[in-house]
Amino acid sequence: MNSEELENFLHKKIPVSKLMEIHVATCSQNKIILEAPLDINHNHLATAFGGSLVAIATLAGYCMLWTALGDSNAHVVVKRSSIEYYRPVKNNISALCSLPQSREFERFKNAFEKRHKARMRLDVTIADAGVECVRFSGEFVAII
Repeated sequence: MNSEELENFLHKKIPVSKLMEIHVATCSQNKIILEAPLDINHNHLATAFGGSLVAIATLAGYCMLWTALGDSNAHVVVKRSSIEYYRPVKNNISALCSLPQSREFERFKNAFEKRHKARMRLDVTIADAGVECVRFSGEFVAII
């Protein structure tokens, strides 16, 4: 799946992604970067709204696992998550999720193939001007 196909999928299946004007900047087997404009995702202080930050971070993890799994019959859901806000995001939002080490993903994929259900923790970072502002950690579950 390329960036355009993933973006179309997101906008169709998860409507808030379209409302937030989320754009898939990078879509590869081991890295996802989602971006969203600040001008429609800001709060009363003209910085990124916390709800927009958690939404784009959750979607970055979701997209990473769904893309890496490569099974269109799979459903990915978030089981639990936590988020830490270190600094305000003053520019457009960019959420980065990288796939963990290949052994960890292989264990996940093997469990999914055997039981049609598996879970994995993914981390997402949101930086502004090269400085980490937000760190999200989510446990995602893939099921058929």
